Amino acid sequence: MRYAQSNKNSWFKHLKYLVVMTSLSTAFSSSVWAIDPSVKELRIGFQKSSINFAIAKQQKLFEKEFPNAKISWNEFPAGPQILEALAVGSLDIGVTGDTPPVYAQAAGKPLYYFAYEAAKPLSSAILVPKNSMLKQVKDLKGKRIALQKGSSSHYLLVQAVRKAGLKWSDITPIWLTPADARAAFQKGAVDAWAIWDPYYASAQLEDQARILTTGKGLSPNYTFYLAAPSFVQQHPKATLDLIKQINLADKWVQSHQIETAKSIGQSTGLNTSTSELFIQRRPRPSTAAPLNSKVIAEQQQLADIFTQQGLIPKSINIKQAVWPAQ
Repeated sequence: MRYAQSNKNSWFKHLKYLVVMTSLSTAFSSSVWAIDPSVKELRIGFQKSSINFAIAKQQKLFEKEFPNAKISWNEFPAGPQILEALAVGSLDIGVTGDTPPVYAQAAGKPLYYFAYEAAKPLSSAILVPKNSMLKQVKDLKGKRIALQKGSSSHYLLVQAVRKAGLKWSDITPIWLTPADARAAFQKGAVDAWAIWDPYYASAQLEDQARILTTGKGLSPNYTFYLAAPSFVQQHPKATLDLIKQINLADKWVQSHQIETAKSIGQSTGLNTSTSELFIQRRPRPSTAAPLNSKVIAEQQQLADIFTQQGLIPKSINIKQAVWPAQ
């Protein structure tokens, strides 16, 4: 009897050991296989408007997802500059508005759209100084408007001018980066400014700029995540993992609005009230996902309008530049 009891205890101890070791083995295997060892380097282009990237950077989400990779974060003033760097091989991925990839594709620059965020038409606007006599978009005829060429605000201005019954030749675009445009706007060197958040929020709160129109009914103002074709072709799993981490960042943003505003303020130099307004205008959630047919169609419409207006050198097929998510 004593032997039988001893044998029974021994059997249970052995079973417990096997269960524990199996659990450890499973956990270890899962963690190892969750890592994509093929990614040795990840060069990221972002801008001040890239909230999900900003939080991913702060919380080192990509570093955790790709622990074997050398990861570098590179800030640019706007989307066109990001895609220039992508085209010459200085970046692997980047985030821009809707217009920069249209210009890049029309110029024959290699890129792949791999994800988008929800439309945010209220996050961009055409602004005028608080004491301006301009009251509606048609008043822009003969006026000087500051904007970043090839940016999302370029499309906003094109649409606003068209729908007001004006021609593009009726206005004088002044091509400036956001920082230079802000300075020109403050000095009165331009009559209006087409711009996106957070510069839009900053001008509203700090310069008391007045809104001539927002993007509502004019431009969906999508955010796009883009990559070098070689990156998504060589690392399809890693590309999906990037989307996963972007969405983890957005989940944190949605549940930590105040903390996000403070964090964005610290990293960009914006005051907290500007960051809060910037964040409030974003869709909730602002998760990333592979492009669907509706988004592709709206982006194609943008490209077609730019072709018709003679703003890009040739017609393009957006779908040819969309990564077929695997």
